[in-house]
Amino acid sequence: MNVNRLRPPAHSLNLEIWGGIECTVNRVNDQYQDQVKRSGHHNRIEDIDCIADLGISVLRYPVLWERTAPEHPEHLDWRWADERLNRLRDVAIRPIVGLVHHGCGPHYATFDSPAFAPELARYARRVAERYPWVMDYTPVNEPLTTARFAGLYGHWYPHSRSDKGFVRLLLRQVQATIQAMAQIRIVQPGARLIQTDDLSYVHSTPGVRYQADFENERRFLTWDLLCGYVTPDHALWNYLLESGATEAELRAFVENPCPPSVIGANHYVTSERFLDEYTAGYPDWIRSTNGTHEYVDTEVVRAAPEQRLGIGKLLMQVWERYKLPIVVTEAHLGDCVEEQKRWLGEVWQQSQEAKLAGADVQAVTIWALFGLYDWHCLLTRQENHYEPGAFNVSSGRAIPTDLVEMIVQLAKGRPADELIPSGEGWWQMEQESLQLIS
Repeated sequence: MNVNRLRPPAHSLNLEIWGGIECTVNRVNDQYQDQVKRSGHHNRIEDIDCIADLGISVLRYPVLWERTAPEHPEHLDWRWADERLNRLRDVAIRPIVGLVHHGCGPHYATFDSPAFAPELARYARRVAERYPWVMDYTPVNEPLTTARFAGLYGHWYPHSRSDKGFVRLLLRQVQATIQAMAQIRIVQPGARLIQTDDLSYVHSTPGVRYQADFENERRFLTWDLLCGYVTPDHALWNYLLESGATEAELRAFVENPCPPSVIGANHYVTSERFLDEYTAGYPDWIRSTNGTHEYVDTEVVRAAPEQRLGIGKLLMQVWERYKLPIVVTEAHLGDCVEEQKRWLGEVWQQSQEAKLAGADVQAVTIWALFGLYDWHCLLTRQENHYEPGAFNVSSGRAIPTDLVEMIVQLAKGRPADELIPSGEGWWQMEQESLQLIS
């Protein structure tokens, strides 16, 4: 696929450009790590002026529970959030406030306990009361992904490796989201839920197609639960019951839905997977099992690149399922800046193509503006492996990279194909057409 071939008509070039900072506070065993502190953004209010200079007017921004009230629910330190949110307001940047980002909650109300949902809701109410002008919230970032990493794969606290662990953490995060939004809307009735999760797709060899089909249904569970779609005829109804959910709690989602105002689709070059039943020749560390078959779980761009769909077609799947506004809420590639430009250009153009095909795609978010640390090992270790974003902060200051000029020009409405470097990204391949319109 050559993204330089794509040039949608001028009337389609109306995507907004949003921004976001990597702000995970996750827990491994008893250790919490904080990406805002690791990047130095915690101590640099001037970073907000750097963001404003990009032409970004909407920013995913943390007012995280674990940072504001880490020790006790009554001991809240608002100083950092006050200073930052007021500065965002001064420079006319609209924040999408995140309350939990790949976190498990503070130690007094972790998401493996019943206290998580009501305590997060109580915190959310206090955030809304303190900042009644804030309209947009993501109470829990990527509930499904966090439940997989913490409940199914054992990477993060509470290090469960079971379907029951996964389902319990997922349901609790979605319940917390609904309760948090209810409390926020008491204060600000017009508050919007911007619900993020990984927009993935799983390909496979024939022998493990059933596993891929299961995972392709599972990827929608966050949004399905919020929308009240998980009824007895849902493909995963029985799986959820067999994995510890009760019929009463599943029906509660149906009876009291909280559909997102905007579906936030986070997508990476690793989001499309490939399951291969033929494991010979693959390293041991990417081999997996579902208890019935052993198989390899790897990136489709490496194992079967000709099968890759790309984000444009995945956005169409989301649109056809929900008919709700969509934003690409994370677009990041950990690579050299030339490849980062090609990746952003591809995401931008395919989002435009989905929009032309009828999907209400509204924006693309430049994620990890100040880069990120140790995502190469899924934050399971602290090795100080740094990936720059639009800015490189390895020196302790936010130094613009060459990606900045591309962002500025996109914000001004310049066509993406004029900004993409010549040549193809390593993940790209020649195809006849990427057109989504039949």
